[in-house]
Amino acid sequence: MDQGKVYRATYKVYPNTKIKQVNWHGKLVYPLYIQMIYDRRNTVYKSNLFDLYLKPKFGIRVAGELHPPRLEEVIAREEKLVEFIIEKHADDFSLELFKKEYDHYSRDLLDEMEPSFLFYMHTFFQDEGMPYLADALRSGAWDVHAAEIVRDLRRCINPNLYGRLVEHSYLYTPYLALFWFAEGNPRRAPVSLILKDWEDTGTKEEFKQFVSRNYPEVNLSDILNTVEKYAIKEK
Repeated sequence: MDQGKVYRATYKVYPNTKIKQVNWHGKLVYPLYIQMIYDRRNTVYKSNLFDLYLKPKFGIRVAGELHPPRLEEVIAREEKLVEFIIEKHADDFSLELFKKEYDHYSRDLLDEMEPSFLFYMHTFFQDEGMPYLADALRSGAWDVHAAEIVRDLRRCINPNLYGRLVEHSYLYTPYLALFWFAEGNPRRAPVSLILKDWEDTGTKEEFKQFVSRNYPEVNLSDILNTVEKYAIKEK
C-alpha cells in the first residue's frame, strides 16, 4: 500500500436476502452477513454472532413458549465488535487480519466452557448413584443453557446435593460463575460472553467483584487463570 494513501474500512451488517431464510427460533429470517470495504476491495463474511445465537439454547423461553432474540440486538453487537477491531488495528488494518481477529473476538467463552461443565455434571450424578438422571441430562441438555438446568435443579433436589454440585464444579470449570455473571449484565443479553467483552478491563474487574461477593469460598486466581486459558486458545 502506498505510504501516502490512507484507507478507511467501511462496513455494514445486513440480512442477506440473496440466500434462503433460516429458522430463527420459530421465525423465518434472512441470515446476517457483514460487508467490508477496504482498499477498494469488497468482501462479505457470515455473521459469527448470528450463527452463535442461532443455536437452540439461545431461544427465550417464557411461560412455555419460545421467542427469538431480537435481531436488532445481534446487529448492534456485531457493529460494536467490528468497530472494536477496526479501532484496534487502525495502523495495520487488512481484510486478512480483520477476519482472523473477528473469528477470535467473536468466540463465546460460555459456549466453549459448557461441554466441560456438562461432562462434569454427568459424572457428578453418576457418582451420586443417579445414572438415569445423568444420562438424561447428557442427552437432553444441548437445547438449553446448562446453567438454566442447574437453576431448576436447585428447586427439586436436596440442598446439600445441590451445594456439592455447584461447589465441586469449580474444580473443573468456572462456567457457572461466568454464566451467572454474564446473565446479570444487560449489556450481554442474550446471555453470552464473547472475548471482545471479556478483554475489557472493566468486565474483568466486575467479574472479580462478583465472584468475591457471591462465591467467597472459591479460589479467584484459579478461576481467572482457567478463563484466560480459554481466552488465549487458537489466538
